[in-house]
Amino acid sequence: MKMKWKIPLYKVLNDYEDVKSVTKVIRRGMDWAIGPEIESFEKKLAKYVGSKYCVSFNSGTSAGHAALLALKINAGSEIIVPSFSFIATANWALMVNGIPKFADIEYDRFGLDPSDVKSKISNKTGAIIPIHYAGLPCKIEEIMRYAKKKKIPIIEDAAESLGSSIKKQKVGTFGDVGIFSFAGNKVLTSGEGGAVVTNSKKTFERLQLIRSHGRLKNEDYFQTNEKPNYIELGYNWRMSSLTAALAESQLKKIDDLIKKRRNNAKFMMRRLSKHKEIKFMNEEKGTKHVFQLFTILMDTNDLRFKLSKFLTKKGIMTKIFFDPIHKSKFYQNRFSIKLNNTEDISSRVISLPMYPELTKREMNYICDSVDEFMENEKCY
Repeated sequence: MKMKWKIPLYKVLNDYEDVKSVTKVIRRGMDWAIGPEIESFEKKLAKYVGSKYCVSFNSGTSAGHAALLALKINAGSEIIVPSFSFIATANWALMVNGIPKFADIEYDRFGLDPSDVKSKISNKTGAIIPIHYAGLPCKIEEIMRYAKKKKIPIIEDAAESLGSSIKKQKVGTFGDVGIFSFAGNKVLTSGEGGAVVTNSKKTFERLQLIRSHGRLKNEDYFQTNEKPNYIELGYNWRMSSLTAALAESQLKKIDDLIKKRRNNAKFMMRRLSKHKEIKFMNEEKGTKHVFQLFTILMDTNDLRFKLSKFLTKKGIMTKIFFDPIHKSKFYQNRFSIKLNNTEDISSRVISLPMYPELTKREMNYICDSVDEFMENEKCY
């Protein structure tokens, strides 16, 4: 049963410009599928992150699948991935007949542990997929050093972290390709959608083929009577013009969206920092966290479970991001591994509500409720 929350986990900030952008596409009565908004959005997103090229997709999952296909990862290759991620990160390996090889994460940023990645690299390694968890950059620079020595492609899963950066370089631009998602709870959302950015013209052109049935781009398919030229296997993974219009409208205000998230996160961290049982992710000097999620780490699994139950009674939504992929039923039947940090962190993390329009009244209610819970716990 769907619960009616006093404070949900997220809300999408929308305005008249969003409505106007989508309405414009609807009212012209054509080009809803391959309209000018798509290329316009791609160019603006590429410019925003500092990449030469961008290809949009109908989801972050199809974007990731296309990225692996574009890089021509060989069947049977091992692809190093975190287990502390959304399941798509590992599924991409299987989608190209590769083998997901799970590496552990580290405690500072909850991203792939560079030392464990190094230990997992072999002559079978076809790619490495680090994730920038919750809006905070992982230790991508260290991972890149190991990958470059072995000439291993890096596919950045930046689905949650559009706008985050290290020394002012945006995530998604460190590796060979970067993947973004525009699902409902992301910093920039169009309901669904995704994109891949790259500096390689060859990869860019292959991504365009893959997302549209392997068809060479000449003119708009729906506006020409010329015979289409299909040169390889492809898929129908295009973003619609309506989605692109909404995504572009959201992109115009992304800096403001991020600023509001960061301010809200700072407010709540100040309020909750008095509890020694609660720890926060480490935004080291030079890194920028965009707080797609506001994740805290509790002392114990039991304390986390009780807090979640208590906040639910208060009408405050919480969620666990993420349970380990290798512990899911699907992957448990295929792999038997132990990832100490992943299993420990995933048993203690909990995400509290975070969105741009979260009011001080709502944040005080959340923090007061956590305070009340912690006081009650100390009485036992």
